[in-house]
This record gives sequence, C-alpha cells and structure tokens, in this order.
Amino acid sequence: MFSIILGLVLLMVLAYFGWSIIWIAPLISLIVAAFSGLDLLPAYTETYMEGFVGFAKKWFPVFLLGAIFGKLMEETGMAQAVAYKITDFIGKKRAILGVLIGAAVLTYGGVSLFVVVFALYPLTIALFKAADLPRKLIPATLVLGAFTFTMTALPGTPQIQNIIPTEYFKTTPLAGPVTGIVSGLIMAVGGYLYLAWRGRKLQAKGEGFTAPKGGSEVKEIDANSLPNPYLSIVPLLAVVVSLNFLKLDILPSLLIGIAVIMVLSLKKFKMFISAINGGASGSVMAVINTSAAVGFGAVVTAVPSFAGITDSIMGLGGNPLISEAAAVQLLASITGSASGGMGIALQALGDQYYQLSQSSGIAPEAFHRIAAVASGASILPHNGALLTLLTVTGLKHKDSYGDVAVVGLLIPTIALIVAVLLAAAGIY
Repeated sequence: MFSIILGLVLLMVLAYFGWSIIWIAPLISLIVAAFSGLDLLPAYTETYMEGFVGFAKKWFPVFLLGAIFGKLMEETGMAQAVAYKITDFIGKKRAILGVLIGAAVLTYGGVSLFVVVFALYPLTIALFKAADLPRKLIPATLVLGAFTFTMTALPGTPQIQNIIPTEYFKTTPLAGPVTGIVSGLIMAVGGYLYLAWRGRKLQAKGEGFTAPKGGSEVKEIDANSLPNPYLSIVPLLAVVVSLNFLKLDILPSLLIGIAVIMVLSLKKFKMFISAINGGASGSVMAVINTSAAVGFGAVVTAVPSFAGITDSIMGLGGNPLISEAAAVQLLASITGSASGGMGIALQALGDQYYQLSQSSGIAPEAFHRIAAVASGASILPHNGALLTLLTVTGLKHKDSYGDVAVVGLLIPTIALIVAVLLAAAGIY
C-alpha cells in the first residue's frame, strides 16, 4: 500500500513541476515495483509496456484521426470561422459567453481540446480586450467550454472520454442521455454564471484587460479571410451525425469529417499535407502521454495490495455507481489525464462493473455516463491539458487556477454527484 501511495504522490508532484510523464511514469513504476517486491525488469518490459502498448493499440487510431480532423479545421480557418460567427452573433461585450459557446461547439463537433485552445486563443484575446476583461479569466473560460460538459457529459460527443466507455460497457456514444444532459447543464450554466460574476467583481475592483507578455504569439484575425461559417460547421455536423445517427464507428465518422473539410476547402489543397502531418505529429505526443499514464496504472494494478484497494472501492457506498465515480475521478486526478485515468480504472475494474450492470439491474448506459463525467471532474494543477493551456496563454497557476478549479473541478464534481443520484434512482 505504501508503494502505491508513494508512486501516486511522486507522479502528481513531479508532473506539477513540469517533468514529462513520458519518462517519469516508467521510472516511478519501477519505484512502486521495488517497494512491492516485484521483479524490476519484468515489471517494466512486461507489465508496464503491456499496459502502455495495449492502450496505444486500441486508441491510437482515434487520437490520430481526431488530431488530423482538428488540425485541418484549424489550418483551413473553419474552426475560427465558426467561433467568430458565434461570438459576432452574441456580441463582443459578452466575451465569456461567446468564447464558451464557440469552444463548446468545436469540441462537440469533434475538434480536440488542444486544437480548440490554439485556434480560439487569438479570438479570445480580441474579445476580452473589447470587453475589458482580465486575461486571468481566459484559462477558466476555455476550460469550461472545451474541457468539461462537451468532453464528457453531453450524449453523442465524439471526444475520446465518451468513446472509451463504449468498449467496456457495450454502449453507444449516446448512452445516458438524461444524466448527461442534466450534468452538462449544471457544468455549463453553473460555470458561466460563476465566470460572469467573477468578471464583474474584478472589473469593479478596477481590473481590466492587459496586453499579454508571454505565451503564444497573438495574430490579428482578418474576418474577411475566413471561410463561410455556415459551410465551416458542416464537417462538425458530419462527424456527429455519422457517429450518432448513421451509427458508424468513430473512425469512419472522423474520416467522413476529414473528407468533408477537404472537399469544402479545395482551393487550399496546398496546405493539406502540412496540416495532416502536423495533426499526426500532435497525435503521437498525445497518445504517448496517455499511454504512459496507463502503463503506470498497469504496474499499480499488478501490486498484490491493489486487490485490497479494489475491494474497498467496489464496496464504497453500497452502490457500484458511487465506487465507479470515485475510482475514475481519483485516478484521472492523480494521473493528470481524464482519458488516462479512465483507462486505468476501467482496465482494472471495467469487467466487474459490466458484470454488476448485468446482475444489479443498473443499466450499462448509466455506468458509461458516470465514468465519462467522473473523468472530467479531475483538473488538478498538474493536469496535462491545463499545463498546455497556461503555456499558450502565458499565465501562471497563481493567476488562474483558482477560477479553473471552480469551473473544472468543483462544479463538475457537483454535476457528477447529481448524475450518480439520478442514475441510482433509475433515471439515466
């Protein structure tokens, strides 16, 4: 037990200080193995690498096509066109709402959250400047729009956090519509009301927009150079419709979305290769980071004392939905990865939860949605996506993490509790 706690603390602390999980995960896995009496070489070459390779084998195609789809949306200007149209309609004075909805539409349409951050940052800067809002609220606004309800809660989202549970519970991305919509509304409405209140409070103190001094270069957006926004939303709709209504797998759904982008952007065909290459390169880092976390989880689950932890988790609260929520949220929080933490939890306990769904009368769809929502309620300071976001915006934890924690951890946890209560009552 000590080895597991030590490993989890080390992983969280070192990741917080910016050490790459690609190499600290196997290193800490060996520390866990050593304190647990496992043979070191087999613990790495067999246990760790089997977990690493198993996740990559199963999910790399989704990461790859998702990253390519998102990069094409960004490079063709389609992502910016959709977001610009939304914010133009809402009004520049409602900067937080405009960025929130723009990020939500892109994420629900299949654009990866990392691409959403890069694509929307220039527009977000322009809107916050026009509304004279402090830049410190930008990370929380983007977290709310891209990292929460459209990533995990809303039924039908193509994001990986909503696809992974289908493998374990034999469900579809539309699983748990009631719990998904209710928890999604709690996150979206609650988060927006909080950020709007924070914006007014900070402005009343005399805090307003200040020019960025670090982070990614901010390029001016020429609205006239953007493609037609109504055509630009077609690839997003193509992915969602193919996945949820034509009942295609996520891979052909993303391929259809990619094909639609290319057909609608034939005049920009010269940039297709560079965009596809860029998306492919980005997907490799994303899947390796997540697989490294899953490999660490494989070693933890191989430790003899993990069986006791499993028994404790499975018996938590007397309801398997509670134990599933706790397991997924805990591991996602510790590893700093929603998909990685979910992968570890479901790899270890997914079969047991599926069997419980068959014997307890609780629908597999309920387990699916609770796992997805729990994975997103996990943004601690060392979260990989958050670290990327802060790097892009040039802000520090001390500037923005307090607001991020409210919209990305506290409110999603409240939404998770409501979702568990609904599902336990048979409403899913």
